[in-house]
Amino acid sequence: MCSSCGLRTPDDGVSLECREPHGPALAKSDYGDRPFAPDRRAAGIHRYREWLPIRRAVAETGRSVVYRSDRLGRFLGLKDLWIAFNGYWPERGADLITGSFKELEAATVLGRLPEHAGTLVVTSAGNTAAAFAELCSVHAVPAVVILPADALGHLRSRVPYAEQSDAVRIVAVDRADYTDAIALGDALAALPGFVPEGGTKNVARRDGLGTVMLAAAEAMDGLPDYYVQAIGSGAGAIAAHEAAVRLRRRSGDTRPLPRLMLAQNSGFAPVHEAWHTGRRPWEAGGADDDRAAARRAFAPELTNRKPPYDIPGGLREALTETAGEVFVADGAEARAAMATFLELEGIDIEPPAGVALAALRTAVRDGRVDPEARVLLNIAEIAALTGRLTAVGGRAAGR
Repeated sequence: MCSSCGLRTPDDGVSLECREPHGPALAKSDYGDRPFAPDRRAAGIHRYREWLPIRRAVAETGRSVVYRSDRLGRFLGLKDLWIAFNGYWPERGADLITGSFKELEAATVLGRLPEHAGTLVVTSAGNTAAAFAELCSVHAVPAVVILPADALGHLRSRVPYAEQSDAVRIVAVDRADYTDAIALGDALAALPGFVPEGGTKNVARRDGLGTVMLAAAEAMDGLPDYYVQAIGSGAGAIAAHEAAVRLRRRSGDTRPLPRLMLAQNSGFAPVHEAWHTGRRPWEAGGADDDRAAARRAFAPELTNRKPPYDIPGGLREALTETAGEVFVADGAEARAAMATFLELEGIDIEPPAGVALAALRTAVRDGRVDPEARVLLNIAEIAALTGRLTAVGGRAAGR
């Protein structure tokens, strides 16, 4: 269903935009009157297949693990803190093998994609590349993965891709950032024989990420009051909001939707600036300055220079509907948050998750989060564990 004109069309597995003549708008999946009924016998995200736009199951997929955190909650001053953990932590039952919730979107996109659709073109700042490269290699789905050269270290796999299949080609763009990679990917995807993955515009990507909220609602027996996540494009935040809207509609719950509490790097925060000042940095030019700021960012994965902010169904709409907020965290705050998570929860997390936790700490300290409320913190990435994953080029993957 188009967020702009409301047009409903059957899903063909590859469409990204409405065919009607209007400006850009996100499409949303419409599952009719299907109830929220997790299939407890199904593995991974297929537990939620009734609310996924898939035509076939993709084996070897994990899902979010949601648990209540007493120690971190006490440290932050929160009475009811829950963590949606997305990574590889067998002791907790977490089985996302590349250590990122981007596997949720990759599995759903591949499950939606028709057979023989063409070579899939994926652009990424790191973790999405790792997820698609892994799953496309395992399932022999032809794909070209394009990313900035500085992000090559994120390409971690259990075994070298070529030992699984020859389906994937990696294109690393030198002296480039995420937006440059997107531009190259768009140009390649326009050629015959290629099909764009689509990024935030792909309903499968967002619905896969939305299973974080579905897993939380199942574990908590209801929706959280606050949802906390670090963002680059904001696809995960939009997805969480869309899933919450579906859950509330099916349950008849009249309570407010979960408030989106989003976080960005302090030195590169276009969504924060747009939300707080009304100025759109992506409209002001200065691409070279933006690239330099992206390179300096503590978490470069969060440096999308052209987020889907103003379009129907986009970030501004989700923030407005939830009375949300956008915070920033600097490198020192994020490092401290990462050290705290390791000490209290027993596993190390990546910089984007550190930014999210640091922002939550600031929000609680400043009275922007009710300490009595139910808070869901999305730990979207963890550090690779030495010896369990292999890095591209033979470089060490762990800490």
